[in-house]
Amino acid sequence: MAKLILSSYSELEAYVGKELGVSEAHEITQEQINVFGKATLDNQWIHTDPDRAAKESPFGTTIAHGYLTLSLAPFLLSQILELKNIKMGINYGIEKLRFLDPVKVGSKLKLRAELIELKNLRGTARMTLKLSFEVEGATKAALVGEVIYLYQFN
Repeated sequence: MAKLILSSYSELEAYVGKELGVSEAHEITQEQINVFGKATLDNQWIHTDPDRAAKESPFGTTIAHGYLTLSLAPFLLSQILELKNIKMGINYGIEKLRFLDPVKVGSKLKLRAELIELKNLRGTARMTLKLSFEVEGATKAALVGEVIYLYQFN
C-alpha cells in the first residue's frame, strides 16, 4: 500500500473511520532488544539472555520488550502516513493499550493504522489512531492500542 500524504485538516478528515494503511515489515533483532534494554534499564533475561530464554522461557527464545514494540510506532507510522504543512506534532496519550502476544526475536513486525477520531481543538488537530502491531504469520496482533497525537497545521 502506498504512503498516504496529506496536507491539511480537511484532507485528514476524509479518512475518519478508515484504515490508513499497513507498514512494511520490520525485523526485531537481538541487538535492538539489547540496546532498548540498556536504554530503559530493563535487562530482564527473557529479553536479553538468549541461552537462558532458550532453556527456561515458555517462548523458547528471547522476546522484545512490550514498550520496544510500542516505541516503533513513529517509525512504522511514517511508512503509512505523512502529514505536510505541520508546524508541530506531539504525543498526547494512549488509550486501551494491550500487549496480546509476545514478539519473539527475529519476528517481522508490521503496523496497521486506522483513523478512529479527529477533532479540531481551536486550530489543533487531535487525531486518535487505532494501532495494531502484527507479527507476520501470527493469528492475532501482538499489541493494540489507541494513540492520540496533536498536530498544528500551517
